[in-house]
Amino acid sequence: MAERLVVVGGDAAGMAAASQARRRRPPDELEIVAFERGSYTSYSACGIPYWVGDVIEGPESLVVRDPRTFRDQYAIDARTGHEVIELDLDRRAVRVRDLEKQTDAWEGFDQLVMATGSVPVRPPLTGVDAAGVFGVQVLDDGVVLRRFLEEQQPRNAVVVGGGYVGLEMAEALTLRGLRVALVERAPQPMTTLDPDMGALVADALRGLDVDVRVETAVTGFETTEGRVRAVTTDGGELPADLVILGLGVRPNVDVARAAGVPVGAAGGIAVDPRMRTAVEGVWAAGDCVESFHLVSRRPVVVALGTHANKQGRIAGINIGGGYATFPGVVGTAASKVCDYEVARTGLTEAEATAAGFEHLSATVESRTRAGYYPGAAPITTKLVVEKRSGRLLGAQIVGREGAAKRIDVLAAALWNGMTVDAMLNLDLSYAPPYAPVWDPVLIAARKAWERVEDTLGDCR
Repeated sequence: MAERLVVVGGDAAGMAAASQARRRRPPDELEIVAFERGSYTSYSACGIPYWVGDVIEGPESLVVRDPRTFRDQYAIDARTGHEVIELDLDRRAVRVRDLEKQTDAWEGFDQLVMATGSVPVRPPLTGVDAAGVFGVQVLDDGVVLRRFLEEQQPRNAVVVGGGYVGLEMAEALTLRGLRVALVERAPQPMTTLDPDMGALVADALRGLDVDVRVETAVTGFETTEGRVRAVTTDGGELPADLVILGLGVRPNVDVARAAGVPVGAAGGIAVDPRMRTAVEGVWAAGDCVESFHLVSRRPVVVALGTHANKQGRIAGINIGGGYATFPGVVGTAASKVCDYEVARTGLTEAEATAAGFEHLSATVESRTRAGYYPGAAPITTKLVVEKRSGRLLGAQIVGREGAAKRIDVLAAALWNGMTVDAMLNLDLSYAPPYAPVWDPVLIAARKAWERVEDTLGDCR
């Protein structure tokens, strides 16, 4: 009799696990069923803001594989519109709700993958559930938001929160011709950057005519006949017939925690390098798990599709009888605000301090191409390095075209524990259309090493 694998969550981590397990075990050995509460499987959530802003077509273009493809080509029973609401470890079964029929059924398993993702933070404020207030987390959210934009033709939008989703949605709504305000409690948007780099992002937003309100707290949502009409803050009221909540996400661990699957100190399901939980036969991957940060050496929750796909793949290989491990993360991410590109990896200064590092930083302004070549644009690169040793701890970049992908060089250096001294001689490519003879990465490394040498001089 075939073993049965149940996958909870039908996007990046869940379907990567299912696909890899199928590669290694045929249907007569392993039956695979995946339950997804939304309407789509294996899609790019990161593409939603660009569809909302009419930069790309959707939603079909964002879907990599639909349930029919999984069924016909991979013998994976992917059921959309089905939500797992309970896990019984003693019975080795999950209770699944058919959201269309509103009926429940128990489904048994031999192996289980929890790939439940994350859920957006919704503040407990008056009016937060009014019509016109949206979280943008899954593709179904994008479908509903697009319909609202087309049918209701809103004019004033307020984005609450200045993280990745907030920035990208502010740009998308601006492209659609709405008047946009962005409200952020912190001193600058993009709190995953240091304040000086976040200030550059704020300037870029203002260049789009976005009304940026920093150090401002939202206190409620004013409504008329059940629809939002304004956002109230401690700095006044902002008109709004559309609100986007971009306050971040939390791991979706409620079902796992209630069943007794251990959850770690960072708030995600605790897993080992093979993506196994402490419960035999129960695996977890994606936004709902904790990852090991290779620089801070601490467990973290980082909600990124790159990690979800890799972790799902690792789980599937192991379930299929192979052997693979997930080494950890350094937190590399990139985004854009119109012509400005934003990227980061490793630790910010505040995170380095919290992790116990003595550190220093170096920030340099340069150009993305040779200065004489058309299209050369400004780029600001900041490195955070360990004092005395000069080991790279983190990096941040804000600039125009050609800026963000340079973070990958820095992420690779970080991954391999390089010092900025060693980075000075990296054999990076040079051609006037792509970089100056001294790439901004190398200029920043040189500046950082000079600061390290000054520190060493102080110690002698």
